[in-house]
Amino acid sequence: MGRRAAIVLYVLALVAVVVCVDVLFLRHQLWLRLITNIGIVLVFGAFYFRFLKGPLSRQG
Repeated sequence: MGRRAAIVLYVLALVAVVVCVDVLFLRHQLWLRLITNIGIVLVFGAFYFRFLKGPLSRQG
């Protein structure tokens, strides 16, 4: 799988998690939903920079 395909799948997974959490748990709580979404994006970003970006950038 190419690098771009992996990044696209990663972003789609991020969007899916955010939407599912919003719809299932936080439908009527605006500020809690905003804070939770920011936290999810930060966790996905930290995971990306720690595990995905490092090994890929060292190969090529």
